[in-house]
Amino acid sequence: MLWSDPKDEPPKDMREAQAMLRRLIVVLTLAMVVVVYVLGVGPF
Repeated sequence: MLWSDPKDEPPKDMREAQAMLRRLIVVLTLAMVVVVYVLGVGPF
């Protein structure tokens, strides 16, 4: 790769969308764990 090549990064709005999606997945995962724990269905 040459020093003059453009950086291989997605656009700013794409990076923000990916970060938001990552946070949403974390929140949904935690919410599912809490629901399973409250219902007493899980292995906890």
